[in-house]
Amino acid sequence: MLKWFRALLPREDRFFDLFEQHSRTLLSGAESLQRLLEGGEQVPHWCEQIVGFEHQADALAHEVMLAVRRTFITPFDRGDIKDLIQSMDDAIDQMHQTAKAITLYEQRQFDPCMREMASIIVECANLTVAAIPMLRRIGEHAGAINSFAEQITKLEGRSDDLHDEGLRDLFRKHRGGDAMAFIVGTEIYKHLERVVDRFEDVANEINGIVIEHV
Repeated sequence: MLKWFRALLPREDRFFDLFEQHSRTLLSGAESLQRLLEGGEQVPHWCEQIVGFEHQADALAHEVMLAVRRTFITPFDRGDIKDLIQSMDDAIDQMHQTAKAITLYEQRQFDPCMREMASIIVECANLTVAAIPMLRRIGEHAGAINSFAEQITKLEGRSDDLHDEGLRDLFRKHRGGDAMAFIVGTEIYKHLERVVDRFEDVANEINGIVIEHV
């Protein structure tokens, strides 16, 4: 009965617009992170770019939270809206934390496994950009959204493998030598792994919304 009544009332499509804008900001941040991990003298520039995108994402997340409080009828449960935008914001926040660590330790060169993890992050961001608009018509796109979640899970597994491989390479390279280089490399790997983990959180939130509405 409640679902039937809600279907008769006007829906607030502005949430979907904000989600989509945020997902595109996530992608811009991920692409900047990928460029950052190419190394060289442009590293500070790409760190600044990530900071800018993180600020844009924060503003969008804040707008979503305001809309939740001000909108009588929301497209789906208010808690789900808050959890989804928070998980998306956590992903770009973690990109920012990665950039901050790289800036702090003045890194200009990065290992192949780090660069491959950055490619996975861009893949995750592209999948998120593709999946978010499907929430406008959940029933129609339920299968595709489930596929999105599965792909993110596979990418997260590959990221874990790269994280472990990278740590092994660091240990072999710096064993008995530059301990600080090992510590710094470990810190960067940790942040990169967390970025991918946050994208898995996004996929789980989206999948949970589908389960509730299909």
